[in-house]
Amino acid sequence: MIKEIIVVEGRDDITAVKRAVDAELIATSGFGITDKTIEKIKTASQKRGVIIFTDPDYAGERIRKTISEKVPGCKHAFLPKNKATKNGDIGIENASPEDIRDALSKVKTEVSGREEFTMEDLYKYGLNGDEKASDLRDKVGAELGIGYGNAKQFLSRLNRYGITRQEYETAIKKVKGN
Repeated sequence: MIKEIIVVEGRDDITAVKRAVDAELIATSGFGITDKTIEKIKTASQKRGVIIFTDPDYAGERIRKTISEKVPGCKHAFLPKNKATKNGDIGIENASPEDIRDALSKVKTEVSGREEFTMEDLYKYGLNGDEKASDLRDKVGAELGIGYGNAKQFLSRLNRYGITRQEYETAIKKVKGN
């Protein structure tokens, strides 16, 4: 049983997550997230904590950002795009129970004001400024449980989710097969 309440986008996501884990969930109804739903998430956050688990697409990131701004202190789980895609459709509802459990096992909590990593760290390992950088960020982000992002977003997530230098370098070595 997961202690925190998991916030997803819709009913199909609730069904998929419930197949994978025993948890209480709140659906945002996509972009239609209302003030009432935000209040429900705030209450859940104060009582049990909240894990934001939105789709790995633009809409999911917007919803995640909206909730994070209005409900500080949320935890975050990220599902890699390739684990959430079925017939061109991207969403948590397309993921296997194993992939959902894996994403939820890598939950990250936001920390503020941390500047451990710089753009130089991305260049050093080919995560920026290289033709394979996007693919590499995708794989390293999946390994670290911080999701995919362009170089600027990826750097922000490394710092914001408290990734250590050792975790970062271990993930890169694993992905590159070193």
